[in-house]
Amino acid sequence: MNREEMMKTVKEEMPEKRWRHTLGVMETAVILARRFGADEEKADRAAILHDVCKYWPVEKQADAIRESGFQTDVLSFDKELWHAHAGAWIASARFGVKDEDVLNAIRYHTSGREDMSILEKVVCLADYMEPGRDFPGVDKIRELAETSLEGALLAGFDSTLSFLLQKGRRVYPLTVLTRNRLILDLDV
Repeated sequence: MNREEMMKTVKEEMPEKRWRHTLGVMETAVILARRFGADEEKADRAAILHDVCKYWPVEKQADAIRESGFQTDVLSFDKELWHAHAGAWIASARFGVKDEDVLNAIRYHTSGREDMSILEKVVCLADYMEPGRDFPGVDKIRELAETSLEGALLAGFDSTLSFLLQKGRRVYPLTVLTRNRLILDLDV
């Protein structure tokens, strides 16, 4: 599927506000890819598809995750994580994406994972800091992203974990492992 068809199809899957977010993630992902040495075309493709399932009913997301057979443990955690895993499956099954790096960038844009590729980090960070985002600490994340992909991503995960802890919500273990790995990477 070509880029224009993909964008049209994805836009139909979400409300206008989420589409504006997706456009912001696309723009930001390409800038970050250029800055930190990731493939810009892959960053754009992953960004287009990163929220394709976000507004699906949760049972439809769960069905896609089960069908994928990949990391179904996510179904035991916050439903806000599900769209990323479902989205990776749909990117492959419906949109024909076969590049594992692009699929992983979609799959892990909410939770992160240990040993993230540069592309995965770029898409995850772009989702945190696209121009439409407005939450306490986002300007600090944007500032850090000028020079440190890992530093900015760590600040993003710290913000997410703080939010989850303040709300008394469970934390997906992969997110904690991701944060710990980023700290190790920054200490080297």
